[in-house]
Amino acid sequence: QVRLVESGGGLVQAGDSLRLSCAVSGRTFNARAIGWFRQAPGKEREFVAAIRWSDGWTTSADSVKGRFTISRVNMQVYLQLNSLKPEDTAVYYCAAAPALTKDVGAFHSWGQGTQVTVSS
Repeated sequence: QVRLVESGGGLVQAGDSLRLSCAVSGRTFNARAIGWFRQAPGKEREFVAAIRWSDGWTTSADSVKGRFTISRVNMQVYLQLNSLKPEDTAVYYCAAAPALTKDVGAFHSWGQGTQVTVSS
């Protein structure tokens, strides 16, 4: 089974940047894509971006295009957060899926999450 561990969250000001990391280990045969999601207090978990392991093809939510970038290097998947806004405040999670998708129901092996807080 694949294991995912997030890191890199923190408290920043509006306009700042952060880079989140998702360390991937274990059996990855059912983890051909890795996705990032976020969940703010009182809201549903929201898709942010995903990347296909084999060729680096990506997909992302319209709300973050131009500001957030997903990438992978070796067994790490990164989410670069630029021009952060207070509404980006949430717990950010990474998860695995058998194919590149935005469907939260297709993802498994969720990490424990990392908190991102953006002050105005």
